[in-house]
Amino acid sequence: MQLFVNLPVKDLDKSKEFFTGLGFTIFGMAEGMASVVISEETQVMLLTEPVFASFIAKDVADAATATEAILVLGMENPQQVDELVDKALAAGATPAGVKHEGGFRYQRGFADLDGHHWEALCLVQPAS
Repeated sequence: MQLFVNLPVKDLDKSKEFFTGLGFTIFGMAEGMASVVISEETQVMLLTEPVFASFIAKDVADAATATEAILVLGMENPQQVDELVDKALAAGATPAGVKHEGGFRYQRGFADLDGHHWEALCLVQPAS
């Protein structure tokens, strides 16, 4: 089974540049759409706000003022968490959420150019 998360964006070209800068592969789908490949099973579809609105009956939420979802990316180690979040912040993202450090998890977050909340998470297995 695959998962396709759809997000509205104000400027598709800037969003594609942002996610490419984080190291993700992007491919175009159709006019007003692009896909961010997270893994073989998961893609985030970036849709311009008018295209996104054509699929829904409600208003398009403003991610800059409200949080509808938190998108969490599982990373293999804390260094990957820091690398991804630091790249995002350098590319224009803003810090989001609360950093979690200790126990069995390491997690940091950012809001992308449209305000969507992303988290990078590493679950650390306890030593046996």
